[in-house]
Amino acid sequence: MKRLFHNFTHNPKNDILSGLTVALALVPEAVAFAFVAGIDPLVGLYGAFMMGLITALFGGRPGMISGATGAMAVVMVHMIQQGNEVGDSLANPINNLGLQWLFITLLIVGLIQMSAGFLRLGKFVRLIPHSVMMGFVNGLAIVIFLSQLGMFKERIDGEEQYIQGTQLWTMIGLVALTMGIMYFLPKLTKKIPAALIAIVSVAAITIFGGIDVSTVGSFIRDGGGEGLQGGLPTFQFQIFTLFDTLNGHWGLIVSTAFLLAAVGLIESLMTLNLVDEITESRGSGNRECVAQGGANILNGLFGGMGGCAMIGQSIINVNSGGRGRLSGVIAAVALLSFVLFGAPLIEQIPIAALVGVMFMVVIGTFAWSSFRILNKIPKSDAIVLIAVSAITVWQDLAVAVIAGVIMSALVFAWENATRIRARKRLKEDGTKVYEIWGPLFFGSIQTFNSKFDVKGDPDKVEIDFIESKVSDHSGIEALRNLANKYLDLGKSVKFTHLSPECKTLLHNANLKFDEIIETSIDDPRYYVVTDKLDKEV
Repeated sequence: MKRLFHNFTHNPKNDILSGLTVALALVPEAVAFAFVAGIDPLVGLYGAFMMGLITALFGGRPGMISGATGAMAVVMVHMIQQGNEVGDSLANPINNLGLQWLFITLLIVGLIQMSAGFLRLGKFVRLIPHSVMMGFVNGLAIVIFLSQLGMFKERIDGEEQYIQGTQLWTMIGLVALTMGIMYFLPKLTKKIPAALIAIVSVAAITIFGGIDVSTVGSFIRDGGGEGLQGGLPTFQFQIFTLFDTLNGHWGLIVSTAFLLAAVGLIESLMTLNLVDEITESRGSGNRECVAQGGANILNGLFGGMGGCAMIGQSIINVNSGGRGRLSGVIAAVALLSFVLFGAPLIEQIPIAALVGVMFMVVIGTFAWSSFRILNKIPKSDAIVLIAVSAITVWQDLAVAVIAGVIMSALVFAWENATRIRARKRLKEDGTKVYEIWGPLFFGSIQTFNSKFDVKGDPDKVEIDFIESKVSDHSGIEALRNLANKYLDLGKSVKFTHLSPECKTLLHNANLKFDEIIETSIDDPRYYVVTDKLDKEV
Protein backbone atom coordinates (compact mmCIF):
# COMPACT_ATOMS: atom_id res chain seq x y z
CA MET A 1 0.00 0.00 0.00
CA LYS A 2 2.85 2.37 0.87
CA ARG A 3 4.51 1.67 -2.47
CA LEU A 4 1.23 2.24 -4.34
CA PHE A 5 0.71 5.57 -2.54
CA HIS A 6 4.30 6.57 -3.37
CA ASN A 7 3.61 5.86 -7.05
CA PHE A 8 0.82 8.44 -6.98
CA THR A 9 2.63 11.12 -4.98
CA HIS A 10 6.26 10.78 -6.10
CA ASN A 11 6.11 13.48 -8.80
CA PRO A 12 2.48 14.60 -9.26
CA LYS A 13 3.22 17.70 -11.38
CA ASN A 14 5.07 15.77 -14.07
CA ASP A 15 2.55 12.92 -13.97
CA ILE A 16 -0.43 15.27 -14.37
CA LEU A 17 1.09 17.28 -17.22
CA SER A 18 2.37 14.22 -19.07
CA GLY A 19 -1.01 12.52 -18.57
CA LEU A 20 -2.79 15.47 -20.21
CA THR A 21 -0.33 15.36 -23.10
CA VAL A 22 -0.96 11.66 -23.63
CA ALA A 23 -4.73 12.16 -23.47
CA LEU A 24 -4.57 14.65 -26.35
CA ALA A 25 -2.52 12.19 -28.41
CA LEU A 26 -4.90 9.34 -27.56
CA VAL A 27 -7.96 10.97 -29.14
CA PRO A 28 -7.08 10.69 -32.86
CA GLU A 29 -5.40 7.31 -32.31
CA ALA A 30 -8.47 5.78 -30.65
CA VAL A 31 -10.75 7.26 -33.30
CA ALA A 32 -8.54 6.05 -36.16
CA PHE A 33 -8.34 2.51 -34.81
CA ALA A 34 -12.12 2.45 -34.35
CA PHE A 35 -12.46 3.33 -38.04
CA VAL A 36 -10.03 0.53 -38.90
CA ALA A 37 -12.21 -1.93 -36.99
CA GLY A 38 -15.36 -0.54 -38.64
CA ILE A 39 -17.06 0.61 -35.42
CA ASP A 40 -18.25 3.89 -33.89
CA PRO A 41 -15.42 6.22 -32.73
CA LEU A 42 -16.97 6.44 -29.26
CA VAL A 43 -16.40 2.68 -28.84
CA GLY A 44 -12.70 3.28 -29.46
CA LEU A 45 -12.60 6.20 -27.01
CA TYR A 46 -14.42 4.20 -24.32
CA GLY A 47 -12.02 1.34 -24.91
CA ALA A 48 -9.00 3.62 -24.50
CA PHE A 49 -10.46 5.08 -21.29
CA MET A 50 -11.19 1.74 -19.62
CA MET A 51 -7.93 0.10 -20.75
CA GLY A 52 -5.93 3.10 -19.63
CA LEU A 53 -7.59 3.41 -16.23
CA ILE A 54 -7.46 -0.25 -15.16
CA THR A 55 -3.90 -0.89 -16.33
CA ALA A 56 -2.70 2.37 -14.79
CA LEU A 57 -4.16 1.40 -11.41
CA PHE A 58 -3.38 -2.32 -11.36
CA GLY A 59 -0.89 -2.99 -14.20
CA GLY A 60 2.66 -4.17 -13.87
CA ARG A 61 4.42 -1.08 -15.24
CA PRO A 62 3.84 2.41 -13.81
CA GLY A 63 4.06 5.01 -16.56
CA MET A 64 2.99 2.62 -19.34
CA ILE A 65 -0.08 3.70 -21.32
CA SER A 66 -2.72 1.30 -22.64
CA GLY A 67 -5.62 1.94 -24.98
CA ALA A 68 -7.23 0.94 -28.26
CA THR A 69 -4.53 -0.23 -30.69
CA GLY A 70 -4.23 -0.81 -34.41
CA ALA A 71 -2.71 -4.29 -34.00
CA MET A 72 -5.87 -5.51 -32.26
CA ALA A 73 -8.20 -3.49 -34.50
CA VAL A 74 -6.91 -5.32 -37.58
CA VAL A 75 -7.66 -8.70 -35.97
CA MET A 76 -11.23 -7.65 -35.10
CA VAL A 77 -12.27 -6.54 -38.59
CA HIS A 78 -13.14 -9.95 -40.11
CA MET A 79 -15.22 -11.07 -37.14
CA ILE A 80 -17.12 -7.77 -36.94
CA GLN A 81 -17.90 -7.87 -40.67
CA GLN A 82 -19.10 -11.46 -40.51
CA GLY A 83 -21.21 -10.66 -37.45
CA ASN A 84 -22.87 -7.78 -39.25
CA GLU A 85 -23.64 -10.02 -42.21
CA VAL A 86 -25.24 -12.59 -39.89
CA GLY A 87 -27.23 -9.84 -38.17
CA ASP A 88 -28.56 -8.56 -41.51
CA SER A 89 -29.57 -12.06 -42.63
CA LEU A 90 -31.71 -12.91 -39.58
CA ALA A 91 -35.50 -13.03 -39.78
CA ASN A 92 -35.47 -10.13 -37.33
CA PRO A 93 -32.32 -8.24 -38.38
CA ILE A 94 -29.98 -7.06 -35.62
CA ASN A 95 -28.02 -3.88 -36.31
CA ASN A 96 -24.31 -3.91 -35.50
CA LEU A 97 -24.34 -7.57 -34.44
CA GLY A 98 -20.62 -7.70 -35.21
CA LEU A 99 -20.00 -5.11 -32.52
CA GLN A 100 -22.00 -7.19 -30.00
CA TRP A 101 -19.92 -10.23 -30.95
CA LEU A 102 -16.82 -8.15 -30.26
CA PHE A 103 -18.02 -7.43 -26.72
CA ILE A 104 -18.62 -11.15 -26.14
CA THR A 105 -15.20 -11.98 -27.60
CA LEU A 106 -13.51 -9.49 -25.27
CA LEU A 107 -14.86 -11.40 -22.28
CA ILE A 108 -13.01 -14.50 -23.52
CA VAL A 109 -9.91 -12.44 -24.34
CA GLY A 110 -9.86 -11.12 -20.78
CA LEU A 111 -10.12 -14.59 -19.27
CA ILE A 112 -7.27 -15.87 -21.46
CA GLN A 113 -5.01 -12.95 -20.54
CA MET A 114 -5.78 -13.20 -16.83
CA SER A 115 -5.05 -16.94 -16.98
CA ALA A 116 -1.68 -16.16 -18.58
CA GLY A 117 -0.91 -13.86 -15.66
CA PHE A 118 -2.00 -16.36 -13.00
CA LEU A 119 0.07 -19.06 -14.71
CA ARG A 120 3.03 -16.64 -14.63
CA LEU A 121 3.60 -16.74 -18.38
CA GLY A 122 4.63 -13.10 -18.45
CA LYS A 123 8.18 -14.09 -17.51
CA PHE A 124 8.72 -15.54 -20.98
CA VAL A 125 9.26 -12.01 -22.31
CA ARG A 126 12.77 -12.43 -20.88
CA LEU A 127 13.43 -15.04 -23.60
CA ILE A 128 13.19 -12.39 -26.32
CA PRO A 129 16.71 -11.76 -27.72
CA HIS A 130 18.09 -8.23 -28.02
CA SER A 131 18.22 -8.47 -31.82
CA VAL A 132 14.47 -9.18 -31.84
CA MET A 133 13.89 -6.24 -29.51
CA MET A 134 15.83 -3.87 -31.77
CA GLY A 135 14.03 -5.14 -34.85
CA PHE A 136 10.74 -4.73 -33.02
CA VAL A 137 11.30 -1.07 -32.10
CA ASN A 138 12.61 -0.25 -35.58
CA GLY A 139 9.62 -1.88 -37.25
CA LEU A 140 7.30 -0.17 -34.81
CA ALA A 141 8.82 3.23 -35.58
CA ILE A 142 8.28 2.64 -39.29
CA VAL A 143 4.67 1.54 -38.68
CA ILE A 144 3.94 4.66 -36.61
CA PHE A 145 5.53 6.85 -39.32
CA LEU A 146 3.50 5.23 -42.11
CA SER A 147 0.28 5.51 -40.10
CA GLN A 148 0.84 9.25 -39.70
CA LEU A 149 1.17 9.69 -43.45
CA GLY A 150 -2.53 8.85 -43.65
CA MET A 151 -3.20 12.13 -41.84
CA PHE A 152 -1.97 13.95 -44.94
CA LYS A 153 -4.97 12.65 -46.86
CA GLU A 154 -8.49 13.99 -47.35
CA ARG A 155 -11.65 12.33 -48.58
CA ILE A 156 -12.85 13.61 -51.97
CA ASP A 157 -15.92 12.02 -53.58
CA GLY A 158 -15.59 9.03 -51.26
CA GLU A 159 -11.90 8.47 -52.09
CA GLU A 160 -8.88 9.36 -49.99
CA GLN A 161 -6.27 11.53 -51.70
CA TYR A 162 -3.15 13.28 -50.48
CA ILE A 163 -3.65 16.99 -49.82
CA GLN A 164 -1.85 19.38 -52.17
CA GLY A 165 -0.84 22.99 -52.61
CA THR A 166 -1.23 25.54 -49.81
CA GLN A 167 -3.05 23.02 -47.59
CA LEU A 168 -0.11 20.62 -47.79
CA TRP A 169 2.55 23.26 -47.10
CA THR A 170 0.55 24.67 -44.20
CA MET A 171 0.33 21.25 -42.60
CA ILE A 172 4.04 20.56 -43.18
CA GLY A 173 4.87 23.92 -41.59
CA LEU A 174 2.74 23.20 -38.51
CA VAL A 175 4.23 19.71 -38.17
CA ALA A 176 7.73 21.19 -38.40
CA LEU A 177 6.84 23.87 -35.81
CA THR A 178 5.56 21.18 -33.41
CA MET A 179 8.73 19.13 -33.84
CA GLY A 180 10.89 22.23 -33.41
CA ILE A 181 9.22 23.13 -30.12
CA MET A 182 9.61 19.57 -28.86
CA TYR A 183 13.29 19.54 -29.83
CA PHE A 184 14.41 22.94 -28.54
CA LEU A 185 12.18 23.53 -25.49
CA PRO A 186 13.82 20.81 -23.34
CA LYS A 187 17.14 22.60 -23.87
CA LEU A 188 15.64 25.63 -22.07
CA THR A 189 13.47 23.94 -19.45
CA LYS A 190 12.18 20.48 -18.60
CA LYS A 191 9.64 21.60 -16.02
CA ILE A 192 6.77 21.44 -18.54
CA PRO A 193 6.31 18.61 -21.10
CA ALA A 194 7.46 19.86 -24.48
CA ALA A 195 4.78 17.87 -26.28
CA LEU A 196 1.99 19.59 -24.34
CA ILE A 197 3.42 23.06 -25.01
CA ALA A 198 3.81 22.20 -28.69
CA ILE A 199 0.19 21.03 -29.04
CA VAL A 200 -1.21 24.06 -27.17
CA SER A 201 0.99 26.53 -29.11
CA VAL A 202 0.14 25.16 -32.55
CA ALA A 203 -3.57 24.95 -31.63
CA ALA A 204 -3.52 28.60 -30.48
CA ILE A 205 -1.89 29.68 -33.75
CA THR A 206 -4.50 27.93 -35.91
CA ILE A 207 -7.49 28.97 -33.78
CA PHE A 208 -6.63 32.63 -33.22
CA GLY A 209 -5.02 32.98 -36.64
CA GLY A 210 -8.10 31.58 -38.37
CA ILE A 211 -6.01 29.06 -40.32
CA ASP A 212 -8.10 26.45 -42.13
CA VAL A 213 -6.51 23.08 -41.30
CA SER A 214 -7.63 19.55 -40.58
CA THR A 215 -8.63 19.18 -36.92
CA VAL A 216 -9.65 16.37 -34.60
CA GLY A 217 -13.30 17.26 -35.24
CA SER A 218 -12.99 17.25 -39.03
CA PHE A 219 -11.01 14.00 -38.86
CA ILE A 220 -13.86 12.31 -36.99
CA ARG A 221 -16.55 13.66 -39.32
CA ASP A 222 -14.58 12.80 -42.48
CA GLY A 223 -14.34 9.22 -41.23
CA GLY A 224 -18.10 8.95 -40.83
CA GLY A 225 -18.41 9.87 -37.15
CA GLU A 226 -20.75 12.48 -35.74
CA GLY A 227 -18.31 14.13 -33.38
CA LEU A 228 -16.55 13.61 -30.09
CA GLN A 229 -19.48 14.31 -27.78
CA GLY A 230 -20.86 11.33 -25.86
CA GLY A 231 -21.94 10.07 -22.45
CA LEU A 232 -20.63 7.61 -19.90
CA PRO A 233 -20.09 3.98 -20.95
CA THR A 234 -23.18 1.86 -20.21
CA PHE A 235 -23.51 -1.79 -19.20
CA GLN A 236 -24.16 -3.98 -22.25
CA PHE A 237 -27.03 -6.14 -20.96
CA GLN A 238 -28.00 -7.18 -24.49
CA ILE A 239 -24.89 -9.28 -25.14
CA PHE A 240 -26.17 -11.96 -22.75
CA THR A 241 -29.28 -12.38 -24.92
CA LEU A 242 -27.30 -12.84 -28.16
CA PHE A 243 -25.49 -16.12 -27.47
CA ASP A 244 -27.97 -17.96 -29.72
CA THR A 245 -26.72 -15.90 -32.70
CA LEU A 246 -23.31 -17.53 -32.20
CA ASN A 247 -24.52 -21.05 -33.06
CA GLY A 248 -22.17 -22.25 -35.76
CA HIS A 249 -19.83 -19.31 -35.20
CA TRP A 250 -18.18 -20.19 -31.90
CA GLY A 251 -15.05 -21.31 -33.74
CA LEU A 252 -14.66 -17.80 -35.19
CA ILE A 253 -15.24 -16.18 -31.80
CA VAL A 254 -12.81 -18.39 -29.88
CA SER A 255 -10.05 -18.27 -32.52
CA THR A 256 -10.36 -14.48 -32.73
CA ALA A 257 -10.26 -14.27 -28.93
CA PHE A 258 -7.03 -16.29 -28.72
CA LEU A 259 -5.45 -14.20 -31.48
CA LEU A 260 -6.49 -10.93 -29.83
CA ALA A 261 -5.19 -12.15 -26.46
CA ALA A 262 -1.85 -13.18 -27.98
CA VAL A 263 -1.40 -9.94 -29.92
CA GLY A 264 -2.33 -7.87 -26.87
CA LEU A 265 0.01 -9.71 -24.51
CA ILE A 266 2.97 -9.73 -26.88
CA GLU A 267 2.65 -6.02 -27.66
CA SER A 268 2.15 -5.15 -23.99
CA LEU A 269 5.04 -7.24 -22.70
CA MET A 270 7.34 -5.85 -25.39
CA THR A 271 6.26 -2.33 -24.43
CA LEU A 272 6.88 -3.15 -20.77
CA ASN A 273 10.37 -4.38 -21.65
CA LEU A 274 11.09 -1.21 -23.63
CA VAL A 275 9.87 1.11 -20.86
CA ASP A 276 11.94 -0.92 -18.37
CA GLU A 277 15.05 -0.13 -20.41
CA ILE A 278 14.20 3.57 -20.71
CA THR A 279 13.44 4.03 -17.02
CA GLU A 280 16.12 1.59 -15.82
CA SER A 281 13.57 -0.12 -13.60
CA ARG A 282 11.63 -3.36 -13.76
CA GLY A 283 7.92 -3.99 -14.11
CA SER A 284 5.88 -7.16 -13.59
CA GLY A 285 4.81 -8.96 -16.75
CA ASN A 286 2.47 -11.30 -14.89
CA ARG A 287 0.70 -8.45 -13.14
CA GLU A 288 0.32 -6.66 -16.47
CA CYS A 289 -1.30 -9.76 -17.99
CA VAL A 290 -3.89 -9.89 -15.20
CA ALA A 291 -4.64 -6.15 -15.35
CA GLN A 292 -4.95 -6.18 -19.12
CA GLY A 293 -7.29 -9.16 -18.99
CA GLY A 294 -9.47 -7.45 -16.39
CA ALA A 295 -9.58 -4.29 -18.52
CA ASN A 296 -10.67 -6.23 -21.61
CA ILE A 297 -13.45 -7.93 -19.62
CA LEU A 298 -14.59 -4.48 -18.49
CA ASN A 299 -14.51 -3.33 -22.12
CA GLY A 300 -16.74 -6.21 -23.12
CA LEU A 301 -19.22 -5.44 -20.33
CA PHE A 302 -19.32 -1.67 -20.87
CA GLY A 303 -18.98 -1.29 -24.62
CA GLY A 304 -15.31 -0.56 -25.37
CA MET A 305 -13.27 -1.98 -28.24
CA GLY A 306 -10.57 -3.42 -25.98
CA GLY A 307 -6.88 -2.93 -26.47
CA CYS A 308 -3.42 -3.29 -24.99
CA ALA A 309 -0.30 -1.24 -24.28
CA MET A 310 0.50 1.58 -26.71
CA ILE A 311 4.19 2.00 -27.34
CA GLY A 312 4.02 5.45 -28.92
CA GLN A 313 1.92 6.97 -26.14
CA SER A 314 3.99 5.19 -23.47
CA ILE A 315 7.14 6.79 -24.84
CA ILE A 316 5.43 10.21 -24.96
CA ASN A 317 4.45 9.74 -21.32
CA VAL A 318 7.87 8.60 -20.10
CA ASN A 319 9.75 11.27 -22.05
CA SER A 320 7.36 13.92 -20.67
CA GLY A 321 8.23 12.89 -17.12
CA GLY A 322 5.30 10.55 -16.42
CA ARG A 323 6.84 7.72 -14.43
CA GLY A 324 4.09 6.95 -11.87
CA ARG A 325 0.62 5.44 -12.01
CA LEU A 326 -0.93 8.88 -11.70
CA SER A 327 0.08 9.78 -15.26
CA GLY A 328 -1.91 6.86 -16.71
CA VAL A 329 -4.92 7.63 -14.51
CA ILE A 330 -4.86 11.30 -15.55
CA ALA A 331 -4.60 10.33 -19.23
CA ALA A 332 -7.63 8.02 -18.95
CA VAL A 333 -9.77 10.43 -16.90
CA ALA A 334 -8.84 13.36 -19.13
CA LEU A 335 -9.81 11.36 -22.21
CA LEU A 336 -13.25 10.65 -20.74
CA SER A 337 -13.56 14.31 -19.72
CA PHE A 338 -12.87 15.34 -23.31
CA VAL A 339 -15.74 13.13 -24.43
CA LEU A 340 -18.12 14.37 -21.71
CA PHE A 341 -17.27 18.05 -21.41
CA GLY A 342 -14.44 19.22 -23.67
CA ALA A 343 -15.52 18.04 -27.10
CA PRO A 344 -15.90 21.52 -28.70
CA LEU A 345 -12.40 22.54 -27.57
CA ILE A 346 -10.60 19.27 -28.29
CA GLU A 347 -12.15 19.07 -31.76
CA GLN A 348 -10.32 22.30 -32.66
CA ILE A 349 -6.86 20.82 -32.07
CA PRO A 350 -5.08 20.60 -35.43
CA ILE A 351 -4.11 17.15 -36.61
CA ALA A 352 -0.73 18.59 -37.65
CA ALA A 353 0.23 19.14 -34.00
CA LEU A 354 -0.51 15.53 -33.11
CA VAL A 355 1.32 14.28 -36.22
CA GLY A 356 4.37 16.32 -35.20
CA VAL A 357 4.31 14.73 -31.74
CA MET A 358 4.12 11.24 -33.24
CA PHE A 359 6.98 12.01 -35.67
CA MET A 360 9.15 12.89 -32.66
CA VAL A 361 8.08 9.59 -31.10
CA VAL A 362 9.27 7.84 -34.27
CA ILE A 363 12.66 9.57 -34.03
CA GLY A 364 12.95 8.65 -30.36
CA THR A 365 11.77 5.06 -30.84
CA PHE A 366 13.95 4.02 -33.78
CA ALA A 367 17.18 2.32 -32.68
CA TRP A 368 19.56 4.39 -34.82
CA SER A 369 22.49 2.52 -33.32
CA SER A 370 21.39 -0.56 -35.27
CA PHE A 371 22.89 0.96 -38.44
CA ARG A 372 26.23 1.36 -36.68
CA ILE A 373 26.39 -2.16 -35.27
CA LEU A 374 24.95 -4.16 -38.18
CA ASN A 375 28.41 -5.04 -39.50
CA LYS A 376 29.78 -5.69 -36.00
CA ILE A 377 27.27 -8.21 -34.67
CA PRO A 378 26.96 -11.86 -35.83
CA LYS A 379 25.34 -12.17 -39.26
CA SER A 380 22.54 -14.28 -37.79
CA ASP A 381 21.62 -11.49 -35.36
CA ALA A 382 21.74 -8.91 -38.15
CA ILE A 383 19.41 -11.05 -40.29
CA VAL A 384 17.00 -11.48 -37.37
CA LEU A 385 17.02 -7.72 -36.68
CA ILE A 386 16.24 -6.83 -40.31
CA ALA A 387 13.67 -9.63 -40.66
CA VAL A 388 11.75 -8.61 -37.53
CA SER A 389 11.67 -4.98 -38.71
CA ALA A 390 10.37 -6.02 -42.13
CA ILE A 391 7.77 -8.46 -40.78
CA THR A 392 6.51 -5.82 -38.32
CA VAL A 393 5.77 -3.51 -41.26
CA TRP A 394 4.50 -6.29 -43.53
CA GLN A 395 2.33 -8.19 -41.04
CA ASP A 396 2.08 -7.07 -37.41
CA LEU A 397 4.08 -6.84 -34.20
CA ALA A 398 3.00 -10.20 -32.78
CA VAL A 399 3.89 -12.17 -35.91
CA ALA A 400 7.24 -10.37 -36.14
CA VAL A 401 8.21 -11.09 -32.54
CA ILE A 402 7.18 -14.76 -32.76
CA ALA A 403 9.08 -15.16 -36.04
CA GLY A 404 12.15 -13.44 -34.57
CA VAL A 405 12.18 -15.65 -31.47
CA ILE A 406 11.81 -18.79 -33.61
CA MET A 407 14.64 -17.68 -35.92
CA SER A 408 16.90 -16.91 -32.96
CA ALA A 409 16.08 -20.24 -31.32
CA LEU A 410 16.87 -22.16 -34.51
CA VAL A 411 20.18 -20.32 -34.91
CA PHE A 412 21.06 -21.06 -31.28
CA ALA A 413 20.15 -24.73 -31.68
CA TRP A 414 22.14 -25.05 -34.91
CA GLU A 415 25.24 -23.42 -33.44
CA ASN A 416 25.14 -25.58 -30.31
CA ALA A 417 24.47 -28.72 -32.36
CA THR A 418 27.97 -28.46 -33.85
CA ARG A 419 29.75 -27.86 -30.56
CA ILE A 420 29.66 -31.38 -29.14
CA ARG A 421 33.05 -33.07 -29.06
CA ALA A 422 34.50 -36.41 -27.91
CA ARG A 423 38.08 -36.72 -26.66
CA LYS A 424 39.32 -40.31 -26.78
CA ARG A 425 41.96 -42.09 -24.72
CA LEU A 426 42.85 -45.60 -23.53
CA LYS A 427 43.32 -46.66 -19.92
CA GLU A 428 46.09 -49.04 -18.88
CA ASP A 429 43.59 -51.92 -18.65
CA GLY A 430 42.53 -51.36 -22.29
CA THR A 431 39.29 -49.50 -21.53
CA LYS A 432 38.50 -46.87 -24.15
CA VAL A 433 37.28 -43.60 -22.64
CA TYR A 434 35.13 -41.06 -24.52
CA GLU A 435 35.21 -37.68 -22.75
CA ILE A 436 32.17 -35.81 -24.05
CA TRP A 437 32.25 -32.02 -24.23
CA GLY A 438 29.26 -29.84 -25.19
CA PRO A 439 25.44 -30.05 -24.88
CA LEU A 440 23.60 -33.22 -25.83
CA PHE A 441 20.13 -32.34 -27.11
CA PHE A 442 17.92 -32.96 -30.13
CA GLY A 443 20.12 -30.90 -32.45
CA SER A 444 23.44 -32.53 -31.55
CA ILE A 445 22.40 -36.20 -31.49
CA GLN A 446 23.58 -36.99 -35.02
CA THR A 447 27.02 -35.48 -34.35
CA PHE A 448 27.14 -37.27 -30.96
CA ASN A 449 26.44 -40.68 -32.53
CA SER A 450 29.12 -40.13 -35.18
CA LYS A 451 31.82 -39.90 -32.49
CA PHE A 452 31.61 -43.60 -31.57
CA ASP A 453 33.16 -46.58 -33.34
CA VAL A 454 30.92 -49.18 -31.70
CA LYS A 455 32.11 -52.17 -33.73
CA GLY A 456 35.79 -51.24 -33.61
CA ASP A 457 35.89 -50.32 -29.91
CA PRO A 458 37.42 -52.71 -27.34
CA ASP A 459 35.28 -54.81 -25.04
CA LYS A 460 35.29 -52.16 -22.32
CA VAL A 461 34.06 -48.63 -23.00
CA GLU A 462 33.57 -45.71 -20.64
CA ILE A 463 31.65 -42.54 -21.64
CA ASP A 464 32.39 -39.55 -19.40
CA PHE A 465 29.91 -36.62 -19.30
CA ILE A 466 31.75 -34.38 -16.81
CA GLU A 467 31.99 -31.59 -19.41
CA SER A 468 28.69 -32.29 -21.12
CA LYS A 469 25.05 -31.76 -20.27
CA VAL A 470 22.14 -33.97 -21.32
CA SER A 471 19.47 -31.34 -21.98
CA ASP A 472 16.29 -33.05 -23.16
CA HIS A 473 14.37 -36.25 -23.87
CA SER A 474 16.19 -36.71 -27.19
CA GLY A 475 19.51 -36.77 -25.32
CA ILE A 476 18.22 -39.46 -22.94
CA GLU A 477 17.07 -41.51 -25.94
CA ALA A 478 20.49 -41.15 -27.55
CA LEU A 479 22.13 -42.60 -24.42
CA ARG A 480 19.66 -45.50 -24.35
CA ASN A 481 20.26 -46.35 -28.02
CA LEU A 482 24.04 -46.10 -27.65
CA ALA A 483 24.01 -48.42 -24.63
CA ASN A 484 21.91 -50.96 -26.56
CA LYS A 485 24.41 -50.98 -29.44
CA TYR A 486 27.33 -51.86 -27.16
CA LEU A 487 25.32 -54.39 -25.12
CA ASP A 488 24.04 -56.12 -28.26
CA LEU A 489 27.67 -56.76 -29.26
CA GLY A 490 28.42 -58.21 -25.82
CA LYS A 491 30.61 -55.30 -24.80
CA SER A 492 30.74 -53.58 -21.43
CA VAL A 493 29.79 -49.86 -21.32
CA LYS A 494 29.85 -47.41 -18.42
CA PHE A 495 28.30 -43.93 -18.19
CA THR A 496 30.05 -41.63 -15.73
CA HIS A 497 29.34 -38.15 -14.35
CA LEU A 498 25.64 -38.01 -15.23
CA SER A 499 23.35 -35.73 -13.22
CA PRO A 500 21.05 -37.33 -10.59
CA GLU A 501 18.00 -36.62 -12.73
CA CYS A 502 19.62 -38.26 -15.75
CA LYS A 503 20.31 -41.35 -13.67
CA THR A 504 16.72 -41.44 -12.40
CA LEU A 505 15.28 -41.20 -15.88
CA LEU A 506 17.52 -43.95 -17.22
CA HIS A 507 16.83 -46.10 -14.16
CA ASN A 508 13.08 -45.72 -14.74
CA ALA A 509 13.60 -46.80 -18.33
CA ASN A 510 15.17 -50.07 -17.22
CA LEU A 511 16.79 -51.36 -14.04
CA LYS A 512 19.71 -52.66 -16.13
CA PHE A 513 21.02 -49.09 -16.29
CA ASP A 514 22.11 -49.50 -12.65
CA GLU A 515 24.88 -51.75 -13.97
CA ILE A 516 25.91 -49.21 -16.59
CA ILE A 517 25.91 -45.96 -14.62
CA GLU A 518 28.70 -45.17 -12.17
CA THR A 519 28.03 -42.73 -9.32
CA SER A 520 30.68 -40.31 -8.10
CA ILE A 521 30.90 -37.37 -5.73
CA ASP A 522 31.89 -35.28 -8.74
CA ASP A 523 28.61 -35.93 -10.57
CA PRO A 524 27.08 -32.61 -11.82
CA ARG A 525 23.65 -31.34 -10.81
CA TYR A 526 21.28 -30.00 -13.46
CA TYR A 527 17.75 -30.68 -14.63
CA VAL A 528 16.75 -32.47 -17.81
CA VAL A 529 13.74 -31.16 -19.72
CA THR A 530 11.97 -34.47 -20.35
CA ASP A 531 9.30 -36.80 -19.08
CA LYS A 532 10.12 -40.03 -17.31
CA LEU A 533 10.80 -42.86 -19.71
CA ASP A 534 9.05 -46.18 -19.59
CA LYS A 535 10.83 -47.91 -22.46
CA GLU A 536 12.94 -51.06 -22.34
CA VAL A 537 16.69 -51.01 -22.82
